[in-house]
Amino acid sequence: MQVDWPVLDGFDHKILAVLAEDGRISIADLARRIGLSKSPTQARLRRLEADGVITGYRALIDPIRLGLDHVAFVEVRLKDTREAALAAFNAAVARIGEIEQVHLIAGNFDYLMKVRTRSMTEYRIVLAEKISTLPHVSGTSTYVAMQAVKEDASLGPLGNVT
Repeated sequence: MQVDWPVLDGFDHKILAVLAEDGRISIADLARRIGLSKSPTQARLRRLEADGVITGYRALIDPIRLGLDHVAFVEVRLKDTREAALAAFNAAVARIGEIEQVHLIAGNFDYLMKVRTRSMTEYRIVLAEKISTLPHVSGTSTYVAMQAVKEDASLGPLGNVT
């Protein structure tokens, strides 16, 4: 299956880098930062949104200030990895609020999850009552994070464009 990705030039990459840093920047300030006038900057921004490159804007919330400082990474192994089983797992895992991220992995386990809770006690309950009861789960392994050394919502190399 061939996917037609939008063609992005240097100005588009600069727009993405600036917005990844400050999604509330005005069009005038964005235009000034990337070196274009306001109208072409706004047209490019609308195109990036229409093409699905920019999927939305949101506030970045500090979970530590909300008391959610317990982070665990969970390897999940499934009994069945056929498409229907993966779809059932994916649909069910999307409904668990404590799970921040879920990635299908090529390796010795099937999924890697990032789970955020207030405490180890709360995490144990989430693991026992929610994660372990997900469809087709055969086992889990938990790794508790002691400190976040780098958590960056920017787009890696795009962050170095400006």
